[in-house]
Amino acid sequence: MDSLTERKKDALAMNVFAGGGEMGELMRSHDWSQTPLGPVENWSPSLRISVSTILASRFGSVLFWGRDYIELYNDATVFIHAVKHPKALGQPARENWAEIWDVMGPMFDQVMTTGEVFFDEDRLWPLFRFGNLEESYFTFCYSPVRDETGTIVAVLSTVTETTKQVISQRRLTMLRELATAGTGAKTLRSACLAAADTLNPYDVPFALIYQVNLQGNSAELVASTGLPPESAAAPPTINLTEHLSGWSLVDVLQSREAQLVTDVVDCFGSLSVEPWGESPHSAFILPILSGNKEQVECLLVAGISPRLEFNAEYRSFLELVAQQVESSIATAQSYEQERQRAEALAELDRAKTAFFSNVSHEFRTPLTLILNPLEQVIAQTHSSLLPEQREQLNIVQRNAMRLHKLVNTLLDFSRIEAGRIQAVYEPTDLAAFTADLASVFRSAIETASLQLIVDCPPLTFPVYVDREMWEKIVLNLISNAFKFTFKGEIAVSLHPVGDKVELKIQDTGTGIAPEELPRIFERFHRVRGVQVRSHEGSGIGLALVQELVHLHGGTVEVASEVGVGTTFTVSLPTGSSHLPTEQISDMGTLVSTSVGAAPYVEEAQRWIPQEEQGSRGAQESVDTRSSVLDTRTTRSARVLLVDDNADMRDYVARLLSKHWQVKAANNGAAALAAVGEQPPDLVLTDVMMPEMDGFQLLSALRANPQTKGIPIILLSARAGEEAAIEGLQAGADDYLIKPFSARELVTRVDSHLQMARLRSELSSNRFKDELIATVTHELHTPLVSILGWTRLLRSSQLDRTTAIRALDTIERSAKNQAKLIEDLLDISTIISGKVCLNREPVKLTFLLKEVINTILPDAKAKNIHIVELSDATSAQRDISVLGDDKRLQQIITKLLDNAIKFTSKGGRVEVRLDAVDPSASPGGGAAQTLGVNAERSRSIDSWATIQVKDTGIGISADFLPHVFERFTQAEVPSTARRK
Repeated sequence: MDSLTERKKDALAMNVFAGGGEMGELMRSHDWSQTPLGPVENWSPSLRISVSTILASRFGSVLFWGRDYIELYNDATVFIHAVKHPKALGQPARENWAEIWDVMGPMFDQVMTTGEVFFDEDRLWPLFRFGNLEESYFTFCYSPVRDETGTIVAVLSTVTETTKQVISQRRLTMLRELATAGTGAKTLRSACLAAADTLNPYDVPFALIYQVNLQGNSAELVASTGLPPESAAAPPTINLTEHLSGWSLVDVLQSREAQLVTDVVDCFGSLSVEPWGESPHSAFILPILSGNKEQVECLLVAGISPRLEFNAEYRSFLELVAQQVESSIATAQSYEQERQRAEALAELDRAKTAFFSNVSHEFRTPLTLILNPLEQVIAQTHSSLLPEQREQLNIVQRNAMRLHKLVNTLLDFSRIEAGRIQAVYEPTDLAAFTADLASVFRSAIETASLQLIVDCPPLTFPVYVDREMWEKIVLNLISNAFKFTFKGEIAVSLHPVGDKVELKIQDTGTGIAPEELPRIFERFHRVRGVQVRSHEGSGIGLALVQELVHLHGGTVEVASEVGVGTTFTVSLPTGSSHLPTEQISDMGTLVSTSVGAAPYVEEAQRWIPQEEQGSRGAQESVDTRSSVLDTRTTRSARVLLVDDNADMRDYVARLLSKHWQVKAANNGAAALAAVGEQPPDLVLTDVMMPEMDGFQLLSALRANPQTKGIPIILLSARAGEEAAIEGLQAGADDYLIKPFSARELVTRVDSHLQMARLRSELSSNRFKDELIATVTHELHTPLVSILGWTRLLRSSQLDRTTAIRALDTIERSAKNQAKLIEDLLDISTIISGKVCLNREPVKLTFLLKEVINTILPDAKAKNIHIVELSDATSAQRDISVLGDDKRLQQIITKLLDNAIKFTSKGGRVEVRLDAVDPSASPGGGAAQTLGVNAERSRSIDSWATIQVKDTGIGISADFLPHVFERFTQAEVPSTARRK
């Protein structure tokens, strides 16, 4: 009977605890009679069903039965119980979860009493699971369990641990905040402070950031969090020269590797820190590298939470923190460097202004003593001076006025900066005043074939402006528009817009690149790389405009599009409430130094190329009717003068025209075109010019084989040895610094012309020597052959066959001599410049076939195949160009002869004729390529290429640069010696 009873009990237990994995097996073997629940056979049906249900569930489930909340749980909650397992099975929850029972118990009681479900998400439950109190988070639901009568008898907890998710999200948020915390930091210290304030105490209960000094022997505390300033764990400085007790910064500094410190309490005692009020037992020291990663700049000491395990994830997180602090420091240092650079530039800007202002102040007295007597001399001697003398005095007066204008502008800047300029704001009919100022430019603008549009309708109210300042604003803006406008129009408009009046200066000029717009109002800044009438100017006109507009309480803006034009907009408030009351009067203590509109207009007129003014062109030759320095270099010697300053161009041309033929150009591009038409004997060029400057012109001339030998003298206002060296290193023959004496200029030009003539003579003599040596060598062999065979023929001892062979040899040798002589005469004619080409339509397709047919017998004799190639388009039509029929035939013949000569038997020579798109330039490759240019018409191609390609012995890479030099022979195998 007892045995049967035991078997029934076992069967019952097997049914209740069926399956269930580890916990099912544990429950089946557990002695329930020793628990408050008693033997399984005494359990109520609701308890048995509930236990069976949680064991079958794969979701974390815990059953708290009865008022003692006896705990039963499944496999999914074993990890949650950790060290409490398996002792917690069948025991009261009060004992199992004593550390949180003060919160958990009331929750259970509420569910048991009210029957309401309790749900919480990511709830912090600090648990003792691995020997210490641990920070852990859970999402759970407490539900009531009823028996057969409907009475609540237990609480069912379904639970999921979310510790990893909560901590990961928290750390991610902190890293994100850390990335933005240092955004506004401008120094290393501020970046470190911002980073320290961002660290959350849950993951970093305390942090110390030490900056390593430049010598690397000391570290200073620059930021901290979590520890009081007087804490022993946060010393203000740490000696890095030796290993001392405390933080082991030396090891990290030397190894540049992070290090874990596990004896924090032993070193510094208990550190009571937030958020738990418990002392961390360990800390992690990480190096923070400099921007270039070459040295340790700071050291981060990060405390490790006493309630978290220091695992791989924790370590990676702290390394990311260090990297983010490193990034914030680098950003702050970049800002600091940029600030220092900006301050240095601003200081340099101020120094420039101060220097020029001081110099300008000293210039005013001598300028006054130049301008006033000069004006009197011009007036008193007008009728007695020669036209050339009057023009020279006018040049002096114009440039003295230009210097006076610059001096006054710089003085205005110094007064504005010092706050000593006092504007006099008067009620002004601004529309009429602006229209009058714009109209003074009409003549210059229309002379340049531009249109001036003035749209300034009358205003119904006066505008308070300083008249002299407004004059400078308008004149500078119109002058600037004219300088960069070559076609179209310049529009000046003034209209009321709301409570403001708006001035617009709009042009259809070259425009300003977007990257240049932010700097357009900077002092001494000039836009580079755009087409401009002249490079003259100090780069301060627009900066002065901005300063003067600001003195009126207004704003100036610019909008521009490259190739379309530019618009400057000046907005001034109406009324006078925005202006200082004491300056609204008839007089000012220091007024702006105005010089009127004349200097602006005269300067603008000098920017207009002379061909636009209806007089001689910018490149027109200047007469030569004066004495000479050397009869060998006069008349025939041609000098190309290049300068964008009209006065300087006229002055130098007048000096040089007494001795040589002079041609003038106003920029490098025009000069290069003039050289292409007729190469000069010497080029005298300014350095700073629009479109193409002097260095670019120099580079272009030196790169062209036909012009690389022309003497080039650079003129520049840049003084000093470095400037001269730069010019000479660029390839100039001489460098002359402005101002220069007329005698020095003429002497240097003459000297270089003489040297060029001597070089030409030496080159001519060398050519003669080469010609004689070549003729002697090349004619010697065939002459010996001719003379030898002639003697044999005269002896009458030859049979008929041998005699015919002798005659053939003599004829062949004579033809070769005639061909050689013809080639040498051609070279002589070309070098002497006496060759004359007849330009007429030539059908290259027909000409090429004719040459191939002529040379084909020689090719067949050597068993060489000549193949004609062409693309589909070229093959369907005749290709014609403008050229000299005989010379083109000669060129093609020479190319084919050369290819056949150095191609072995059985080889191949390919000939290709193609028409080339006019936008593409003809080019060559490894083969010999001839590019033929022609004027465009209906039947004439712009470009055609003839390419001759062989499978011969080839030419070494070393010799390729010399392959077209006369009398030069490549070293080739003796079996195919080139002649």
